[in-house]
Amino acid sequence: MPSKPTEATHPNRAAFPAGMGGPSLRALHGAGVRSMAGLEDRTEAELLALHGMGPKALGILRDALAASGRQFRSP
Repeated sequence: MPSKPTEATHPNRAAFPAGMGGPSLRALHGAGVRSMAGLEDRTEAELLALHGMGPKALGILRDALAASGRQFRSP
């Protein structure tokens, strides 16, 4: 039986959209991004360069930002 996600394996899980995996959440945490608002200070390229962040997670974040009228920082 799979273990339940914890703050150690999925940091700040409640601050980000559903569907974000542990590696991407840990990557954001390690980069100091603690909320969706913190994503506006980063470019997509900066986030993709993080170990654990992939295209699926980036798409989830992009869609969530767009739904609230926000976006990543322009390069």
